[in-house]
Amino acid sequence: MSTATEPNSPTVVTLPPLDNPEAGSISDFRSNSLWRLTLRRLFKQRSAVIGLFLLGLLVFVAIFAPVIAPYDPQEVLIGKEDVRKREGPCIHLLGCPEDKPQHILGVDGNVRDQFSRLLHGTRVSLYVGIVTVTFAVIVGTLLGAIAGFFGGTVDNVLMRVLDVVLAFPFLLLAIAIVSVIGPGLRNAMLAIAIISIPIYARVTRASVLSVREMDFIEASRALGASNWQILFGRILPNALPPLIVVATLGIATAILDTAALSFIGLGAQPPTPEWGSMLAIERNQVFSAPHLVFFPGLAIMITVLAFNLLGDGLRDALDPRLVHGSGVAKE
Repeated sequence: MSTATEPNSPTVVTLPPLDNPEAGSISDFRSNSLWRLTLRRLFKQRSAVIGLFLLGLLVFVAIFAPVIAPYDPQEVLIGKEDVRKREGPCIHLLGCPEDKPQHILGVDGNVRDQFSRLLHGTRVSLYVGIVTVTFAVIVGTLLGAIAGFFGGTVDNVLMRVLDVVLAFPFLLLAIAIVSVIGPGLRNAMLAIAIISIPIYARVTRASVLSVREMDFIEASRALGASNWQILFGRILPNALPPLIVVATLGIATAILDTAALSFIGLGAQPPTPEWGSMLAIERNQVFSAPHLVFFPGLAIMITVLAFNLLGDGLRDALDPRLVHGSGVAKE
């Protein structure tokens, strides 16, 4: 015989004692902070782990390129070794005669070691991507934060100016800027940074507009915080997650665009070992010396892929619907 529950009887909820492991602790709460949960979710994604591995490998190569590279990237081997220009790869372990100098990826049209140039090109590409995006993020974040926080005329003026920049095709505007200020790697980086600013400004503005309406912002105002304290101390730290994702993907775009400018002669100039420039120099040797075109192209692809995989992983890991929803529940 079942026992009916009185409709007006109070419901008694029994809480576990504080010394019960199931009740959790302050340390457990801290361990479930946003960034810890983000890292946990990031390392659970196979694509993000692959991206981190590739990126770590690229950073290692960039740092130790002078140690790993058997030759100076700008050293011309004419008169120093018995090699011909655009000679194919020679690896002793794979049957290349011992009396021939070893060149893992062959030599280019100027009789320079292709492997050494490719390794040093990693340094150039990572430097280009990180510095360009850092500059664009700083400027874009400031403009977007000011526009989103103050609104009104300030917002309208800043956004309309940035809309004009966005109205032009991305790479075409970069070509126009470099054509005016002159070719070169730094000028190409500056051009790409300038045309990237509106992207980060818009992302920051959208985040600021959503965060500034939250209750803790009103609480900060009630406590007497100034506008700048609220903007830089409260709003911007909470508006960073989308910006981190866009910036990670932006590094890949910056590397690719710099390689494109170098390919058409507006970026890195010879003899700088930059992958786009290496492709441009040997672009007519696709069939006669394919190794000189294939490996720089492969390096660009792997680098862009690494940042794209990491960016996609960060986007999923920083998604508040996942972090604060199923992610916390599963943890």
